[in-house]
Amino acid sequence: AKGEAGSMHLEPDVGFDPGSPGSEWDILETEDHYKSRWRSIRILYLTMFLSSVGFSIVIMSIWPYLQKIDQTADASFLGWVIASFSLGQMVASPVFGLWSNYRPRKEPLIISLSISVAANCLYAYVHVPASHNKYYMLVARGLVGFGAGNVAVIRSYIAGATSLQERTSSMANTSACQALGFILGPVFQTCFALIGEKGVTWDTIKLQINMYTAPVLLGAFLGVLNIILILILLREHHVDDSGRQCKNVNFEEESLSNIIFLLFIIASTDEVQVLQGNIDQVAVVATNIVFFVILFIFALFETIVTPLTMDMYAWTREQAVLYDGIILAALGVEALIIFMGIKLLSKKIGERAILLGGFIVVWVGFFILLPWGNHFPKIQWEDLHNTSIPNTTFGEIIITLWKSPKEDHNEGPTGCPIGQAWCFYTPMIHLAQFLTSAVLIGIGYPSCNVMSYTLYSKILGPKPQGVYMGWLTASGSAARILGPVFISQVYTSWGPRWAFSLVCGIVMLTIILLGVVYRRLVAFSVRHGRIQE
Repeated sequence: AKGEAGSMHLEPDVGFDPGSPGSEWDILETEDHYKSRWRSIRILYLTMFLSSVGFSIVIMSIWPYLQKIDQTADASFLGWVIASFSLGQMVASPVFGLWSNYRPRKEPLIISLSISVAANCLYAYVHVPASHNKYYMLVARGLVGFGAGNVAVIRSYIAGATSLQERTSSMANTSACQALGFILGPVFQTCFALIGEKGVTWDTIKLQINMYTAPVLLGAFLGVLNIILILILLREHHVDDSGRQCKNVNFEEESLSNIIFLLFIIASTDEVQVLQGNIDQVAVVATNIVFFVILFIFALFETIVTPLTMDMYAWTREQAVLYDGIILAALGVEALIIFMGIKLLSKKIGERAILLGGFIVVWVGFFILLPWGNHFPKIQWEDLHNTSIPNTTFGEIIITLWKSPKEDHNEGPTGCPIGQAWCFYTPMIHLAQFLTSAVLIGIGYPSCNVMSYTLYSKILGPKPQGVYMGWLTASGSAARILGPVFISQVYTSWGPRWAFSLVCGIVMLTIILLGVVYRRLVAFSVRHGRIQE
């Protein structure tokens, strides 16, 4: 509830007895505070969107740009360039999270965004040095990932600035903004492709504006705009699980009336007691594992889409890029719909049920992908040496999945490479199987993603969440690194039957884990009996 602008209201609970134990006052939020709080949250929605755009806006052009700027860059080095983003984010997330626990959140947000802006500018200039250009690109992408560590700060802020009733909706909106960024990033890249590889050159500052650099320059501009908005509009807000305004280490004292108001809150309620109580560490660890698994399986699904469709349906590289791009874009739109609908569904059946149901749907999706029947994929007999199974570096694993059988020709042999022995005895995965599986995974993944974040923030309660959110984000980054490695090793060596069987096993173990800790996945205030579930 909120009063008129500038006014403050205190209303007792029905049947309030000042002398009764556990009685408390309902603190009604002022109109100005309400508007400022949600304005700040929406600014962080934008920050989350721009962070995901920063990752995806160049993902399709990294390989040709790397080949252009440094002829010594081989396929294995590309894997490290791609992994550097997640590595940077994994390192930065706990650091920024810890920082946000003890200082105003503007500080880590502005510093992280400044690092991202500088990294994007460095990416636009990696062609300038006379040598070692590929290492400059590696550093640039790693720094962009380091700047993206502010995701932990964003989620900890939103968790602390929303009540339990608002939390699910806010986390869903945050994830929707993140998903929208991943969808629109490649779209922006496609639009900039019209500029061409040559583009124009600004000789004075040695800046080339072409299809490779224009996207990151846009990212740098949006980052500067984001910094300005944070400086002007972001305010520190913290409410407890009931939605009552409370003071924390990051609170900005703006007026004497606010100070008096907060002192009255602390004196009139059990706010001091709310801060007491231990966090359920078992629930915390379980949620981190759950989040790792859901990011892990989606990262490996994204990785396997292109090689799987090329092997099973004999698609050319051009066909795979087009058709798989359409499929992934459709999954992105599906995820946005799920993010919006989940806010209503969670009010009826609860977050835990949605999380468990999402994993069951994901398990069904991967189970459907298991190959059955008597139809076998077309065998690719040519260029045996190009289809040998790599077993050395991370980058070689990734690029083997991305490369076409004949990378130097527009048209090459299609089908399942002869170097993959399983092609001779593993049945084909029919297109209807693949599409059905993709739809189910597209339903389960966003459901699990939002609910894991939401439950995690509720389990942590009113205490500062920066470090905990940092570890959660780091676990997701680690999953995005390990997922492609896992699926590429198993898929190329043993085929889709083993790969998807192992994924089904991992998901099933996670479902069992959720069943074991199900009763512990409750909000901090509910666990300590301060709010009824």
